[in-house]
Amino acid sequence: MRMKILMVLTSHDQLGDTGKKTGFWLEEFAAPYYVLKDAGADVTLASPRGGQPPVDPKSDEPEFRTKATERFRRDQAARSALASTLKLSEISPREFDAVFYSGGHGPLWDLTGDKDSIALIESMFAAGKPVAAVCHAPCVLLHAKAPDGKPLVQGKRVTGFANSEEAAVQLTEVVPFLVEDELVRLGGLYTKEADWQPHTESDGCLITGQNPASSEAAARLLLTQLGRSTDK
Repeated sequence: MRMKILMVLTSHDQLGDTGKKTGFWLEEFAAPYYVLKDAGADVTLASPRGGQPPVDPKSDEPEFRTKATERFRRDQAARSALASTLKLSEISPREFDAVFYSGGHGPLWDLTGDKDSIALIESMFAAGKPVAAVCHAPCVLLHAKAPDGKPLVQGKRVTGFANSEEAAVQLTEVVPFLVEDELVRLGGLYTKEADWQPHTESDGCLITGQNPASSEAAARLLLTQLGRSTDK
């Protein structure tokens, strides 16, 4: 049986009140997408509104391009898949072995409180299926509850975009909240590396990555967990 993995992206494209555009960070989609696809996974893409999710224009600037983003630019099948994401409301958690949330600033505004996303995460987590999120995307965990009713991140080793990284991109006063602060507030055992260095945490079936550079490693952790589950 092929692994069936859901990747979730934001539908939000406005960077607060700045008048600038945001969305998902391209590397945080492309890097894990190809890790999963190259491992033979069947990858399904979803977003709150369905259709083409907005790419943060900054993430496609030359200085942020990577081998994975360049591969995506040449991959018509992947581009077509991204242009036709399913609506989150149409997704059945039972159909998937794991879920991976790509970051970017967009999720702070739409995925954090999205009821379909929260229900998906709670269902996957309760079933012991890997739930992975990188950079700003650990915000999707903030309103999710564990089966015992406590915050999902409480007592769990987690990471996500650091306060110092948000300060470095000069958006501390623009974003609705700081990912690091919220994870800590809810009792998460937050860890981080130096700004922009790869860093991931894995606690049970919960996988988090600190920043764009952590995207590939987070996807590999997800595959490792699925390997363990299929080896049992």
